[in-house]
Amino acid sequence: MRRVGVMLALILCAWCRPGCAQNPGDAPSNVPRGEHGPASSPTGTPRAAAPMGTPLTLKQAEVLALKNNPQITIGKLRALQAQQYVREARSALLPTAFLSLTGVDSQSGSRIAAGALNNPVVFPRAATGATVSQLITDFGRTTNMLSSSEFQAKAEDKNAAATTADVTLAVDQAFYNALETRELVKVAQQTVNARQTFVDKIQALTNAKLKSDLDLSFAKVDVARARLLALESQNNYQTSLAALSAILGYPDEQDFQLVQPDEPITPPARDPAPLIVEALRQRPEVGALEMQVSAAQKNSAAEHDLWRPSVNALGVVGIAPVRDPAIPNWYGAVGVNVNFPVFNGFLYNARAKTADLQTEVVRQRLADLRNNLARDVRTSWEQTNQAYERLSVTKQLREQADLALDLAQQRYNLGLGSIVEFTQAELGKTEADIADTDATYQYRLTQIALAYTIAEPK
Repeated sequence: MRRVGVMLALILCAWCRPGCAQNPGDAPSNVPRGEHGPASSPTGTPRAAAPMGTPLTLKQAEVLALKNNPQITIGKLRALQAQQYVREARSALLPTAFLSLTGVDSQSGSRIAAGALNNPVVFPRAATGATVSQLITDFGRTTNMLSSSEFQAKAEDKNAAATTADVTLAVDQAFYNALETRELVKVAQQTVNARQTFVDKIQALTNAKLKSDLDLSFAKVDVARARLLALESQNNYQTSLAALSAILGYPDEQDFQLVQPDEPITPPARDPAPLIVEALRQRPEVGALEMQVSAAQKNSAAEHDLWRPSVNALGVVGIAPVRDPAIPNWYGAVGVNVNFPVFNGFLYNARAKTADLQTEVVRQRLADLRNNLARDVRTSWEQTNQAYERLSVTKQLREQADLALDLAQQRYNLGLGSIVEFTQAELGKTEADIADTDATYQYRLTQIALAYTIAEPK
C-alpha cells in the first residue's frame, strides 16, 4: 500500500511540472473582431472577453499574439526610430537655409569698443535676408556616419524579426502546453470513471459477502487518489489557459476550445550539421549583430576622419529698406570656409580609439553568439531525437500496462490475485497513460524549439 502511494505521488509530481514557455496580421475571419483586441482600447476602455468556448487554432493564436502583444509593437517602434536616425545623419549632406529679420536702433556714430574684434560700427537699420550653408566635403566622415546609421536601422529590423520569433515560440509552447494538460484531464477523468465503476462492483460483492471490507477500502482509496489527480490536472489546465490568454493579450483567462493540429509526426533530421548552417544563415539575431558590426566599423572610420579638413560654402542675400545712408539697400556675399583640425587636447584620438574598441566588442559578441547558436542547435536536435525515441517506448509501456491490468483484473475476479496486485496494475496503467500523453506533446514542443533555433520559416 505504501509503495502504491509513493508511486502515485511521483506520477503527480512529474506530471504537474511547469510548462516550458520562453520569455517572444489581421485576426482570422471566423473569430469576431472585437474578441481579438488587446486588453484595453486606446481610450482605456476594457475590451470584451472572448465568448465561452471560442474555437482557437494554433495559427489563429499566433496571429492574435503578433497583433496584440506589446513586445511586437515595441520592436516595430524601435525600427521606426532607427529610420529617423538615418534621416538625421543624412541631413548633414543637405544644404541648410534660414531667413532673418533684423532691426537695430543705435546712437549715431556709435562704436562697439570692447568684447569683439569684428567691425565695431553699428548702424540703425531694419533688414531681412536669407542664409544658405552647404557642406562641400569632409572627406568621408559624414558619409560614414550615414552608413553607420543605416546599418543600425537594418539591425533594428532584424531585432524586430527576432522579437516576432520569440513571441511566436511562446505562443506555440503555451498552446501545446494547454493541449497537453487538457488531454491529461481526460486521462484523469477516465481513471476516476474506471475506478468508480470498480468500487461499485466491489461494493455490490461486499454487500453479498463475496468480498471483504478491506478490498472495498482499497478500492475507495484508489478512487480518492484518482479524484485528487483529476483536481490537479484540471488546475494545471486552467493555469495553462491563463498563460495562453496572457500571451494573446487578454487580462483574464479565456475559455478557448483549442483545436488539435493535424500535422503528422515526422522523424527528426539525421545530422545536425546542416541545421547549424541554416541557423547561422537565418537567425535574425545573427543578422542583427552582423549589421551592428558593420555599423561599428563605419562609425570607427568616421571617428578617424575627424582629423580630416572640412570644406563648407556659405551664401547670404538680403535687403535693408530702413537704413543709414551709409548702408546700401541690398547686400549679398558668398564664401568658402576650410577648417583644419590642429589640436584639441587629444579628444579626436580618444574618440577614434573608443570606436575601434567598440567595434571589437561587437565582433566578439557576434562570435560568441555563433558559438552559442551552434550549441543550442545541437542540444535541441538531441532533445528532439530523445523525445522521438521516447514515443515508441511509452507506446509499448501503455500497451503492456493495458495487458497487465486486464490480467490482474481477471486474476482478481477469479480469486487468484489480491486487491493490492490489482491496484498496482491500475497505478501502472495510469502512469503509462500519462507518460504516453506527455511523450507526444513533449516531442511536439521539442520540434517547435528546434524550428525556432534554426529560424525555420513557417
